[in-house]
Amino acid sequence: MVLGMPEESKEEARESLAGRAKGGLLFMGGFVVLLYVIEILNTLMRHGLNSTFGLRSRSIDGVLDILTFPLLHANFNHLLSNTLPLIIFGFLVFLSGIRVFITALVFSWLGSGLAVWLIGGGGVTVGASGLVFGFFAFLLVRGFFNRSWWQILLSVVLFMAYGSILFGVLPTVMGYISWQAHLGGAIGGVVAAILLRPKPKPAVL
Repeated sequence: MVLGMPEESKEEARESLAGRAKGGLLFMGGFVVLLYVIEILNTLMRHGLNSTFGLRSRSIDGVLDILTFPLLHANFNHLLSNTLPLIIFGFLVFLSGIRVFITALVFSWLGSGLAVWLIGGGGVTVGASGLVFGFFAFLLVRGFFNRSWWQILLSVVLFMAYGSILFGVLPTVMGYISWQAHLGGAIGGVVAAILLRPKPKPAVL
């Protein structure tokens, strides 16, 4: 129950939330299905797509691969490890509306890609984990910028459940883990939260 809100407004709010929830499930479900279709094709091609569309650091002809590398994975185990957190975090972001979701997605995607391109190690980087870290970081900080108690509560719950993944933004000696993608995605998520924060109302003199 929302105090001080007319019944019609309450009903509209519930319908709006239900619509966003349905849209979030459809979008994230469709996106994950696309990732699995791509991985099936990639597997049939002996992961030849990775060598063509994976991201190479500091390579001029690899700049455009920033747009494709999150769609590819090293194998099905790699994709499976990203699937559940991607659906959960993406869905929760989508509940705030399509504009918020697109902003968080774009900044997480570009932040992850630019970090890998600028400071990544050798080899080819693929995977959607940068998006996972971007959505997660966005969900963790947006409540503080929005001064929303329920968003802050959600961030606390998410931190308690998934906070350990934040170690993935730290430099690691394990070459098969791109901490650069994780760090860049997280930075992108925070930037999105800052840009989407409510603008202060001008003072009335």
